[in-house]
Amino acid sequence: MANVTYDHVTKKFGDVTAVNDLNLDIKDKEFLVLVGPSGCGKTTALRLLAGLEDATDGAIKIGDRVVNDVPPKDRDIAMVFQSYALYPHMSVYDNIAFGLKLRKTPRPEIDRRVKQAADILGIGELLDRKPKQLSGGQRQRVALGRAIVREPKVFLMDEPLSNLDAKLRVQTRAEISKMHQRLQTTFIYVTHDQVEAMTMGSRIAVMRDGILQQLDTPQHLYDFPANTFVAGFIGSPAMNFFDATVVGSREEMKLETTGFKLPVAKDRRDKLAAYLGKNVVLGVRPEDIHDRALAPTGITSAPVQATVDVLEPMGSEIFLYLVSGKQNYIARVDPRSQARPGASLEVMVNLDRVHLFDKQTERAI
Repeated sequence: MANVTYDHVTKKFGDVTAVNDLNLDIKDKEFLVLVGPSGCGKTTALRLLAGLEDATDGAIKIGDRVVNDVPPKDRDIAMVFQSYALYPHMSVYDNIAFGLKLRKTPRPEIDRRVKQAADILGIGELLDRKPKQLSGGQRQRVALGRAIVREPKVFLMDEPLSNLDAKLRVQTRAEISKMHQRLQTTFIYVTHDQVEAMTMGSRIAVMRDGILQQLDTPQHLYDFPANTFVAGFIGSPAMNFFDATVVGSREEMKLETTGFKLPVAKDRRDKLAAYLGKNVVLGVRPEDIHDRALAPTGITSAPVQATVDVLEPMGSEIFLYLVSGKQNYIARVDPRSQARPGASLEVMVNLDRVHLFDKQTERAI
């Protein structure tokens, strides 16, 4: 097993900088998720580690060894791609064993590793089948098995669930998490799906335009986003953002938008004193906006008058698309809410959970 280090790593394709001065220390046995929108550099970062791309600048280490000039086959990594890339004429057993045969691994050892991987993934009864006889989820597990038998120091996974349907994605991501717990190996996983990132990663690295935005545990990213990009990317539905002005005085401070005013919690006033009379970005997650009739007790909240534009019942909750003045936003409320489209509704905003960002820098205040 090994830790992985990106030390001031940059990758340029002509005039385009795909990865910009990436510094990242991935711990031994950690499950790290690289997440971000298309074109953010997450897959390029993974390919640099795999040796499929050469770094323009900086050093990449696996353990204590700099691997910039080490061929991919000698880096002791295994990679699982979005496409299964299985050999259609080979059985599941032979697909999983193929890399070991190329390395001239002894037959008994191949048999042991293949059967162990099949047991981990629950595909023991499929070993004699051909890929065309398998479902998409089964094919992805065969691709995972091919990586497991390598017994590498690091597993690299590039959006391995993208080709699966929604139900199968949920099932397979749970299987991958269990596989990590069982194998106790370093996993680096690339996805654009923040739900996958939140549910699987022990830490998440959020990237944008080749730059690392924030590296933290899922809950800390959610509770304390470093900037508006991370705040809007992590969470579903996404955080609501409002242009607001800090008005009043240190003793009577409020956040004024074009649709409502919110008082500033006492413990926030000192930090916001320098912004009096200035514009900030106010962020409120949908789950921190409650139907007043069903608002939880024990929170510090303030009322906002709204009109219900659209209602989306989700079973365990309701998404309300609300309008207050010129502001449009989403609330995620209790399913017992009696809200109806076109009706007025008073909602309560949890003041302890609002987020504030500098208008110019977009950094959290």
